Amino acid sequence: MARSELYEKGIAMRSELLGEAFTDQMNQSTYDDPIMQKFRDVAAETVFGALWTRPGLDLKTRALICVITDATMGRDPELELHIRMARRQGWTEEELTEALLHMSGYVGVPLIREALLTASRVFKEMRNEEASA
Repeated sequence: MARSELYEKGIAMRSELLGEAFTDQMNQSTYDDPIMQKFRDVAAETVFGALWTRPGLDLKTRALICVITDATMGRDPELELHIRMARRQGWTEEELTEALLHMSGYVGVPLIREALLTASRVFKEMRNEEASA
């Protein structure tokens, strides 16, 4: 893929949101496959380069929007990433838990139960990573 300005901005934004170590880990596992590399490149340019860098909303708000939409759609693998991003942007475990609990009355308890199981796992992983750093 040609390295456009949006692609370069997107790669930098992705690393900022997820952290260098986690981004490297994903590049060596999920994105070591040529097909998934293509996906990463398209997402870097179109999502991270074009959407996440737009003016009008801060990164913290954008991260919460992603957590909420993932939970609403039952997209737990993406929710894992976006919870990680939201924590890195300053949302606390308590705030994210409360946002998810609030949604149970609007999108349903089963979806939010799954989202909270995912959140709990990610919170624990991140606490362990911080403790070993």
